[in-house]
Parts: sequence; C-alpha cells; structure tokens
Amino acid sequence: MILRPDGDGRGVVAIGQASHAWLAGQLARAWGNERFAAPEPREEVVLGAVQHDIGMAAWDLRPERHPDTGLPRQFFELDRRTHLALWTAAPERVLSQSRYAALLVSLHGTGLYERFPPKTDDPGILRAVDEYLGGQRALQEELTAQLGVADDELARNRALVAVWDDLSLALCRDERGPHAGPGAPATAAGAGSVRVPLTLTRSAPDTYTLDPWPFAAPHVVVRAEGRRLDGPSADEPALHAALDRAPVLTVEVRLEAPG
Repeated sequence: MILRPDGDGRGVVAIGQASHAWLAGQLARAWGNERFAAPEPREEVVLGAVQHDIGMAAWDLRPERHPDTGLPRQFFELDRRTHLALWTAAPERVLSQSRYAALLVSLHGTGLYERFPPKTDDPGILRAVDEYLGGQRALQEELTAQLGVADDELARNRALVAVWDDLSLALCRDERGPHAGPGAPATAAGAGSVRVPLTLTRSAPDTYTLDPWPFAAPHVVVRAEGRRLDGPSADEPALHAALDRAPVLTVEVRLEAPG
C-alpha cells in the first residue's frame, strides 16, 4: 500500500501495490527512443513490470492498520515475515501467465533484499531471508535454463523493472523534490552496460519532467487507482469498513520532456 497525500493533510489516497505496478507497466509500454531501447522481449517484460508486486494484491484489500497512524501500513512498514511470505508467493502467481515475467518478478524481489538487507540481528529473520533468497535463486536458475535467456538480457530487463518501479513509486507518492532513481540501461552505440541516471522533477501539480527523456512521445500520461480515506481509523475493522466505502479515485500524472 502507498499513501498519497490528499486534501487538508488528513486525507490520503490509498494506492494498492498492484495499481502502482500497473502504472509501472504503462511506463514500460511507452519506453524507448534512440537513446533508451524499448524492452525486449516486449510483452514479457511489460507483463513483468505490471505484475512485479502481485504478491501484495490480496493483502492490500485487507491491509493491517498501523497503530501509530491509524492508516494502512505502507509497503515499507510491513512485518518482515509477512513481507517475505508475500514475496515468496509472488513468482508462482505469474507462472501460469509467463515464465519470463515470473522470472523478472522473482529477480525484482531478490534484488530488493540484495540492495536493502534487513537491519536486524534477529537470527530467525536472517535465517528466513537466507531461505527466501536460496529458494528464489534456485527458481531463477531453473527458469533461466528453461528459457535459454542470456545473462546480459536478464540483467538489462531486471534493471528496467527496477527503474519503472522507482519512478512509479515517486509518482504515486507525489514526491515534491527532484527525485534521482537508479540508472537506466543506455543503448547508445558502444554504451554496453552503462546506466544513465534519470532525474524526475515535479513542475506543477500532477506534472513532472524526466531528464534525460526515455520515451518516444514528447509527453506520456499514466494513471493508477486508489481509495480515498478521510483520516485515521480507531481499529482494524473500522479501517476495513472505511476502505470498503471509500470513493475510488484515479490518480493521473503527466510526464513531459525537459525544456
């Protein structure tokens, strides 16, 4: 769950991870120009972007209430064991659609734990993380062998999903300051594995520039859906009831080329 500020400071738009991932998939479909190549294989990679947070879809329908805020726990506030369980199940939910997309979902999950290892000395948590990583790496080896995918292709597409995920999170959260995310794979002649830093800047409400520009069109419009909550709830049943009756809002954002 992502909580986007809305209104007077008490209200928020609760955007599910699956809708955030849908927005990431819209970025993936629009991606590509003379400097940044379109994803390849296109449909499989776009599907991987759309489904990269599929493990959290059911959880977001009945999220836990954060005791300090009275609002749903956001994705970075989840209990570690819950987070591991959701990410362990995620690739299997995509296998019946596409092995390639399932492989990207698995790689995205392990990439999160490799880049952001849990800050804990709890041996149970550390053991659970190791078990998760070991199981996912075995699945990744199996799927990579089945598909015959080259390492450099996987590395590029894994990096692209991470870029789209990061951009979508910034847009869904309505970040106000310049946002520098992970570098995007470059495709200029001789660029090899060069990663180009992208800077997202909010220029007006629901309007951003992205520099350098990675899309073919001069502007791109993307959207996600969320439920508007007027404020905190006293307990978890009250929160779930508030979500059930909350109006559904479409968050639409325009991206423009700089200059």
